[in-house]
Parts: sequence; structure tokens; C-alpha cells
Amino acid sequence: MEWVKKVYIYLFSAVGLVLVVIGSVQIINVALKTYVFTQADMVYVYPQIQPVNPTDKFIQPDPNEQIAYQEKTRTSTRQRDVANAIALLIVGTPLFLFHWKLIRKNG
Repeated sequence: MEWVKKVYIYLFSAVGLVLVVIGSVQIINVALKTYVFTQADMVYVYPQIQPVNPTDKFIQPDPNEQIAYQEKTRTSTRQRDVANAIALLIVGTPLFLFHWKLIRKNG
């Protein structure tokens, strides 16, 4: 039964390490998109098509409203990504460190 304990400890240590790696990658990704590759998450919207029936009214959307909406969307997406990454780090780091200490202590 000693092997079950070792498998458990190594498995949870690996899970914690994977969570830390994924969280770190997500934070680096958001930082790169925010400060280095600023066009990476830009969304370009094509102008809307005119109605087929010429008697129908067509209201052209305000470009400034579209830009403001896109910026709000980018900001909320970045914040959601960073919150997710921080949650992974908060869970993964102690999980990894605790089980890694057990591995080092027990050999």
C-alpha cells in the first residue's frame, strides 16, 4: 500500500504544477497582448450590409459607440483571463508545494 501513497503524492504534485504552469502562461499571455502585441485581440467589424428592399430604413451604427463597446469587451476579457489565472495560481501553488515537500521529506 506504500505505492498508493507515492502515486497519490506524485499525482497531486503534478496536478499542482500543471495548474501553476497554466496560470503563469495565462498571465504572460494577457501581459503580452496588453503591452507588446496590442493588436492581437483587436476585433474588426465590417460595415453592415444595406437592406435588400430600398424602402426599408437602414440606420448606420455610430463608429464611436462600436469602438467603445469593443474596448469594454477587450477590458472585461482581459480581467476575466487574469482572474482565472490568479485563481489557478492560488490553488496550484500550495497544492504543488505541499506535495513536493512530502516527496522531498519521504524520498
